[in-house]
Amino acid sequence: MPISKDTMIEAMNVNKEYRRAGAIIHALNDVNLTIKSGEFVIIQGPTGCGKSTLLNVLSGLDIPDSGKIIFDGENIARAKEDRLSRIRRMKIGFVFQDFNLINTLTAMENVESVLWPTVLRTSEIERRAITALRDVNLIERKDHFPVQLSGGEKQKCGLARAIIHRPRVILADEPTGNLDPESEKEIMDLLKEINKDSDTTVVVVTHRDKLNSYANKIITMKRGKIQNIK
Repeated sequence: MPISKDTMIEAMNVNKEYRRAGAIIHALNDVNLTIKSGEFVIIQGPTGCGKSTLLNVLSGLDIPDSGKIIFDGENIARAKEDRLSRIRRMKIGFVFQDFNLINTLTAMENVESVLWPTVLRTSEIERRAITALRDVNLIERKDHFPVQLSGGEKQKCGLARAIIHRPRVILADEPTGNLDPESEKEIMDLLKEINKDSDTTVVVVTHRDKLNSYANKIITMKRGKIQNIK
């Protein structure tokens, strides 16, 4: 069956198992879903339900045991690592719960690091980093190191890093898990603004039901299976 031209990501009969202490863990069990271009999707469920594993296979960070992952019209489930790396570098922005900032780099340098190495001129990299930091309201802290930033500011830096290369998709794994309620709202508002202003597809993994109001598609998982899509 042909993929609709407005489909950004599609998972078809995806399965993924892990072996731990001799036991087989069915992380994903016959998962099927479609994410359209420009959607804001929340994947929710309890700890251990498979939602982070699903995010990893949708991005090519992990490979399913069976099934297909169609990303922007291309089956990445059996793609080689150099191709997967290029797709992630060109088309995906990642936001992490633990920020994953480099402590020895300033906020601006952390944002720029996504584009290293590159054919872009240094002036163009700096221009893009400044634009991204302005977009997330962090430009005044550009010369600060991570240790000098609050949790919310660290996540703003992580979000600026995710958008500097103008990705087609932002994948965020528990992006507000380490934030206070005020910072959580600010980060989610920024993600929604990016989604609306640039038509960037946003996929957020979370266990917090209160974030559902940001999404136009909610995927609920339990024990490696999709229980509901609304």
